[in-house]
Amino acid sequence: MTGEEMHALVERLYPLCRSITGDGVRATLDIVGEHLELAVHEVPTGTEVLDWTVPKEWNIRDAYIKDASGARVVDFRRSNLHVVGYSVPVDAVMTLEELRPHLHTLPEQPELVPYRTSYYARTWGFCLSQRTLDGMGEGPYEVVIDSTLADGHLTYAEHVVPGLSEEEVLISCHVCHPSLANDNLAGIAVATALARRLTGRLGRPRLTYRFLFAPGTIGAITWLARNRERAGRVRHGLTLACAGDPGRLTYKRSRRDDAEIDRAVTHVLADRPHDVLPFSPYGYDERQFCSPGFNLPVGSLTRTPYAGYPEYHTSGDNPDFVTPAALSDTLETLWQVTRVLEGNRSYLNLSPYGEPQLGRRGLYGSLGGRSDTKQAQMAMLWVLNLSDGEHSLLDIAQRAHMPFAALEDAARALSAAGLVKEIA
Repeated sequence: MTGEEMHALVERLYPLCRSITGDGVRATLDIVGEHLELAVHEVPTGTEVLDWTVPKEWNIRDAYIKDASGARVVDFRRSNLHVVGYSVPVDAVMTLEELRPHLHTLPEQPELVPYRTSYYARTWGFCLSQRTLDGMGEGPYEVVIDSTLADGHLTYAEHVVPGLSEEEVLISCHVCHPSLANDNLAGIAVATALARRLTGRLGRPRLTYRFLFAPGTIGAITWLARNRERAGRVRHGLTLACAGDPGRLTYKRSRRDDAEIDRAVTHVLADRPHDVLPFSPYGYDERQFCSPGFNLPVGSLTRTPYAGYPEYHTSGDNPDFVTPAALSDTLETLWQVTRVLEGNRSYLNLSPYGEPQLGRRGLYGSLGGRSDTKQAQMAMLWVLNLSDGEHSLLDIAQRAHMPFAALEDAARALSAAGLVKEIA
């Protein structure tokens, strides 16, 4: 998928009203399912999942605030951000004074509509721009939220790219936000594109890749509760969000701090503008996967981090805020990370006493005419020197400050010449 194709997917998903449960999540997964083969799971309301319980399912058909002339001052049909997520049904006539405790605005950003939710408290509300609120008279207003909270299901989906090994790479993105293009949908689009590329370009990869499309927090907790044994197969993982804004890439380390995924991502990011953040138990679903009982090696990749841009959780986070170029850059970064994870191996030097003569084995000669001859020669020397059974190619890349691909090529050439052998 190109950047333009990923952006088109963001635009198509944008109008859907998503929450942690409901038909909006299913509609989202139906569209992703046009690109990937998905296993969709429905977990009933009331199911105990670790310390949580799957909540009632929320669906909404319409909502509005009408003035005395019948005009919709606030209209869910114009933007699904106008209703506080999980609002209980309402049908009333109210003055502005009575309505005010249920209205949410951003006075410091008067043109924007905020995103608000109330998943676990039975309440209701509307979100609107401060400009709209300032123009409202005293009423009365017809106030309607046509929603349901009923026993149903929590829905999540998985796509698996099977590998030669049962060891897994987990890529997780959340599908619970309504019309938020960067925070939510860009991650879905990039994850979809990465899954397609892994299937189309590699044949069968060395590692198994599991893509998880689930509502935030409760979805990850539900997956962990239902996959305690399988979770032990996760050797590397990333949560993916805020993947399409023009800002620089940001990586948040796993709880382990120096897991292979931490080192792989920071190595790939080293030659481009980026930020690296320490682990914190606040953020996206990496905090669930990194909870101490599981302690999975899962970091978080974003561009500008959550709450780090003015459009965050507002109507300003629309498809115009997301760019095809940024989506492509995030995808290419992830692709390079998978190349490191796939290629990272350890070797043993079979001629460790002194530097072996590379020329008579044709290794220097094979580099003639290459634009990167000097780098390729240095890569061979580094691989020979550190292939002592204690260093992987990623270790060598970090110590030598060299591209991983150059060291991987060197290891292949040295192995073919009988100078090194791969070890477990």
